[in-house]
Amino acid sequence: MTLVAVLASFTTLAAQPGSSVSAPGQGSAVAESFVKDNIAKSLTILINAGLSAQDRSQQLESVLLGMTDTKRIATFTLGAYAQKASQADQDAFAAAFQNYSVAVYRSYFARFSGQTLTVSGSSQRTPDDIIVVTKLIDPHASSGQAPLEVSFRVRTDAGKPVVTDLGVMGIWLALSQRDQFVSYLNANGGSVPKLTTYVQQVATQFASGR
Repeated sequence: MTLVAVLASFTTLAAQPGSSVSAPGQGSAVAESFVKDNIAKSLTILINAGLSAQDRSQQLESVLLGMTDTKRIATFTLGAYAQKASQADQDAFAAAFQNYSVAVYRSYFARFSGQTLTVSGSSQRTPDDIIVVTKLIDPHASSGQAPLEVSFRVRTDAGKPVVTDLGVMGIWLALSQRDQFVSYLNANGGSVPKLTTYVQQVATQFASGR
């Protein structure tokens, strides 16, 4: 199954086991504000009829790269192979993964266009690792339809808040990516360069809408 197929069926997968959380604190307030502000920027860009398709894409990419730590996520998705890869291979993969992440996140945010994401709460895994929970409100949804829950994992230990994962209905994107990437590496002799090429191909598919 390709990554595109995996992500297309993202919300039908079984939920990943959760971690224990502590009561919200100051870090949660910072994380909630960070998510709220960046989501508002993203949705405003998506509905701005005055923007050309290219300008909309560039502005959305700028927001997404500003709110996510793609290099950190890239290292995580390599699993144990991150420790075995050369620095050059890690850097090349991180660059490809950034393009891939922007394409994937842009795809998800495009689904939110015309809808409202409201922060409904947060929980702390640790003081600098916070899960911010949002509700996706569709103004055209049928009466009684429950809003979709979208969660953001925010880390605050890098000097500023950054998103390191996106969860839809309890399924976490980076965890799913890691499983897929490690499976690919297992089947291809642990070659990170081969995975890099594969990720570049998938990013191109997302960017072209296939």
